[in-house]
Order: sequence, then C-alpha cells, then structure tokens
Amino acid sequence: MKILHTSDLHIGLKLNNRDLCEDQRFILNQMTERAAALEPDVFIIAGDIYDRAVPSAEAVEIFDEFIGKLVDSCPRCKVMLISGNHDSAQRINCYRNILQRENVYAVGLPPRDPEEHIEKVVVEDEYGKVNFYLLPFIKPSMVKKITGEDENGNNLSYEETIKKLIEREHIDTSERNVIVSHQFYLPVGKNADEVDRMDSEIQTVGNVDAVSAEVISCFDYAALGHIHKPMKVGSEVLRYVGTPLACSVSEAGQQKGMLLVNMQEKGNIEVENIQLKPLRKVMVIKGSYAEILKKACDDYVTVILDGKEELDVIDAQERIRMAFPYLLEIRRENVRHSDYKAGVDREKLMDPYELCMSFLGETDDEEKKIMQDIINKVLERV
Repeated sequence: MKILHTSDLHIGLKLNNRDLCEDQRFILNQMTERAAALEPDVFIIAGDIYDRAVPSAEAVEIFDEFIGKLVDSCPRCKVMLISGNHDSAQRINCYRNILQRENVYAVGLPPRDPEEHIEKVVVEDEYGKVNFYLLPFIKPSMVKKITGEDENGNNLSYEETIKKLIEREHIDTSERNVIVSHQFYLPVGKNADEVDRMDSEIQTVGNVDAVSAEVISCFDYAALGHIHKPMKVGSEVLRYVGTPLACSVSEAGQQKGMLLVNMQEKGNIEVENIQLKPLRKVMVIKGSYAEILKKACDDYVTVILDGKEELDVIDAQERIRMAFPYLLEIRRENVRHSDYKAGVDREKLMDPYELCMSFLGETDDEEKKIMQDIINKVLERV
C-alpha cells in the first residue's frame, strides 16, 4: 500500500503581510501532479488545512480546487484529512457524510461522548487490512466526558488525554495500524525545549501540550502534523512531514516536500521524501549594501545589512526594494542603542507567562495555573 503524507497547508497564510495565494496554488498543483504520477492508495493531510479558523473565501476556493483536482487525478485514492489547531473543527467536519461517497474522509471533531470513538477507516491490499485512525487536534477540555478529570476536578494533561483516547480503541497490534494526528509529540526521554520550533508555530506556555511519542508507539506508522519542520519522533515510522511551503523566515533554506510511505506486510515499511519546489524560495541575505545588491532575485527575501556605508546612500532602501520585488524586510545589525538593546533583549528572553508573573510578583500555585490557562487561550486565538 502506498501512502502520501502531507500536513500544515495553512491556506490563507500571509508571510510578513505578503499574500501567498499564488504560491499556495502553485505548490498544491505540484502536489496533485506528484500524486497522479505516484498513484497512492491513500493521501493524508494531517491538519491545519487553513491558517485561520474562519478562512477567507479565496482560501476555501483554493482548497476546493485542490481536492477536486486530487480526486480527479487519483480516482481510486482515499483522501483522509483532519483538523489542526488553526482550523475550525466544525467547518472541517461539514459535509462529512457526502464527501465520503467521493472517498474523501474529512474529520474535524474528535469523539466527545462515551459512545463515540476515533474515526476508523479500513483499507485493504494484498497483505490484508490497514486500519487508519483519524484523530483531529484536541484539547483535554474537548473530550473530558470520555477521559474524565483528575482527583481535584481538573482536566487531565494532554498526554494523559491522548493516552486514554487511544487505549479505549483496543488497537489490534497483529494488524497494520496508522494514526493520523495533529499534536505536539516528543521523542521518548526528550525535553520540549530541545525541539527546534519554527516562528510560525503556536507554542503553549510551559509546553503544556507536549505528549510523549510512547503514547503512539503501538502504531505501524504515525502521519503527524503540527511541527513545521520535517522531523522523526524517535522512530523512522513516527514522522512529521512539515509544511509544503515555508510559513516564516525561520524556515528559510528548508527543503520542503511530502512523505511517500510504502507499507507492505506487517513490519515492512519504507519512507521516502518527495521533494517539492516552491514558486519562490524564502531566503535570508546578509552582507554590505553593495554585496546585497549583487544578489538581486525574485524570491521572498529578508535583507540583513551588516555594513555602515548604506547609511550614506539616500535611496538605499528603494534600490534594495527594486532589486528584490518580493522583499519581506530590511534589518540593520549595527544600528542599536545600547541601553534600549539591553532592555529589549532581557524581555525577549522572557515568554509571556514569565513577563506576567514578574509583574504580579508573589503568587500561589492556583494563581499561576489561572495565568497559564489565560495566556494559552490568548495565544490560541492569536
């Protein structure tokens, strides 16, 4: 069985206020062409279809075009997609029953009542059944009717919540099983601070959403979404594919793509990177004014001036903008006020939670928990 794994499309995203609709259409068309050539049995989108819970009309149109072309070019392929933390679960869940008739399994909502279970789609090949478990992004409060609360009446942790949801499915490990999930999974024994996160990712205060990858180790393959950089979660078969397009300057230089999973009999899996080429790359160009002008291009560029001579050129910024029509920003390394820098750097080292706690002064554990919950809710909405 051949599975194509992608995630985090973030349709409707703006990069430093630059509209990426043209770039997203380009890369989605390329993904469709690759799928048509590879003829996968299953095409997975592991969450964050859109960049906002209420996407623009153009963003919805782009995704509709993509799914239409994908279904037409791969008529025998089953398309499976889940909602991510950027999506509206209810919107992704819309027309779910109708879409299934076209082999499109769109799951926006996780199980919320005791009689409900994780959506399971069974696909068969010459080796037997492959069970796909489609688990959208969840917060503990969303599923507490199923998982319950702790002894103090509080929501369970993200890890305990995911663990309970999976355990109640009674996974048959003698069969081949795949989970599609959009959460922050950590390699066993690894600290959340050790994971290289991108600027475009929403991060919770204290990384309270971190879940040990041990929770999903019972699956033959984990098609994960949420982390924007390609990453293995402690195993070749527990994988983040990353975004198909750079969503921030911090992703400059990353090779983007999809993952082709070739699943044969139980225990025999090969994973291959399928590279994608963007319409425009995201680049950081550093140097003197004269050096930078020599590197003129049509990519998305952040310019970092490290010399002083450009301050004497009256129209320096305009010349740079002409050399780089898709310029994102211009930075100057040497123009800083020492006292101001000291204050700014000190604040940059503190996350919102630390800043608030330093302002409040002495607080008890309950007050700290309330503040942490408030900040996480604000960050999610932002």
